[in-house]
Amino acid sequence: MIGENKSNIAISDVDIVRDFETSRKRKVVFMTILVVSCAVASIWALGVGGIMVPFMDVVRSLFHNLLPGVVDPASESYYPVIVTSYRAPRVIMGLLTGSCLAVAGASMQSILKNPLADPFTLGLSSAASCGAGLAIAFGPALLGTTYYMSASIWGQTITVGWLFTVVMAFGFGLISTFILLSTIRGKVASKSTMILTGVVIGYLFSAVLSYLKYVSDEGTLKEITDWLLGGMWGASWSSVMIVLPIAVIGIVLLESYAFELNTLSCGDDVAKNLGVDVKKLRVKVLLVCTMISSACIAFTGIIGFVGLMAPHIVRMIIGNDNRYLIPISALLGSLILVCCDALARVIVAPDDLPVGIIMYVIGGLFFFFLIKRMRGGYEL
Repeated sequence: MIGENKSNIAISDVDIVRDFETSRKRKVVFMTILVVSCAVASIWALGVGGIMVPFMDVVRSLFHNLLPGVVDPASESYYPVIVTSYRAPRVIMGLLTGSCLAVAGASMQSILKNPLADPFTLGLSSAASCGAGLAIAFGPALLGTTYYMSASIWGQTITVGWLFTVVMAFGFGLISTFILLSTIRGKVASKSTMILTGVVIGYLFSAVLSYLKYVSDEGTLKEITDWLLGGMWGASWSSVMIVLPIAVIGIVLLESYAFELNTLSCGDDVAKNLGVDVKKLRVKVLLVCTMISSACIAFTGIIGFVGLMAPHIVRMIIGNDNRYLIPISALLGSLILVCCDALARVIVAPDDLPVGIIMYVIGGLFFFFLIKRMRGGYEL
């Protein structure tokens, strides 16, 4: 009998190891597929617009100067200018924004234990947009000529006005985060209370934005209205230089909290017994989420539901392990937003449709699907 028990234990251990390795390989394969998909989608998106650039000409435009003896020049002399000067910053900003919003959504859902949490549903996007809108409307009056001062870094011009917009977006994003934290009060609030709080936050800051549009002149009104619809048309190499370090630092920080987030999924009491300062962790994660989301929103406007869709799709495929969930959500969020932005340039070509409109449609349908799935017993 003892021998049989030992044999059963050994077989059980082997099964556990085999299941773990299978799960890990599935995650790695999925991540690899997404990396390749993002690369292909980005090259495709570089060729989409009022002037269509063939796929191979996009590749030639990107790599001819790097490998002149290996890669032939593009078939048209103006293709490289279109690809590298106009569309490349837009695609990169789409990759950064999609990854930041997706990672913020995944982290918020884990730290708040709420499957409906993301920067959009919790009001962070509206708050950050309000701060950015105030900077656009009143920045020149508040800062005077300083608003227009600029510096050249690596050949790209970065203005004080842009930095002021990012700071204001982050500051107002923090306000919404503190309101949310005051609602939680050291414990996880119910899902309905949290989402209702996000709705109220969104309404409050939307009211301020509506007032801004009411008192603004025609030029400022159009700028604010276009920006609130959400889009990548304001992307430039200068804006990419501002957002890129913020995005990289923020995503790396959130990934460093992955083990603690996994521990928290077992409950606050278990996490505390394992040495996790739950209150401090919740504050740190929400602050980082606010930082990366606000930095992107300052340049793109409100883009909803990326932070809701990407993490849930990833969870359906690989599970809840935040060590993989965070980076894979970043890849899927990038893929979703880059593809939707390319679609926005095709639907009403040669004009651009705000990508925020497309995300509202796709995200709204996904939201209904998610609610129906939760009623069927789905939990985070």
